[in-house]
Amino acid sequence: MNLNFSFYIIILIEGNTVLPELRRLVMINIRKAKKSDYMEIKKLIENYPQYLMSEIPSINRFFVALQKGNIVGCCALDIYSKRIAEVRSLAVKKGYQKLGIGTKLAEKCLSLAIEKGIKEIFVITSRPHIFSDLGFGAFQGERLALFKKL
Repeated sequence: MNLNFSFYIIILIEGNTVLPELRRLVMINIRKAKKSDYMEIKKLIENYPQYLMSEIPSINRFFVALQKGNIVGCCALDIYSKRIAEVRSLAVKKGYQKLGIGTKLAEKCLSLAIEKGIKEIFVITSRPHIFSDLGFGAFQGERLALFKKL
């Protein structure tokens, strides 16, 4: 499986929710994280202490989204066994949110889990809509633990 890919986002949004330099066609590259990405990932995650755990998974578990070589998003796949894994540490830089970057990062984690033969994947999130759109659903009425059979 090719772990690197690029996609274009056409930005038509006006207002202050998107950075001015993004109000046009932008290319976002997604790739596996490198050791040299660690500090940028850590800094990005630290921007969301109310949502993300400060304990950061191993760097080799991350995918990163880049725009002009700068990390604008990250997401990790923690594999616990041959049966179950967790999508975690999904963060997208302010100004780049609501553009589909988080969804693309989560999709890369799902693709990797499928490739590795994982049977179930879960996420603990404060943003369930992102993951429900990817087929995750609540477990026994739990509000935030979402699972998906692969």
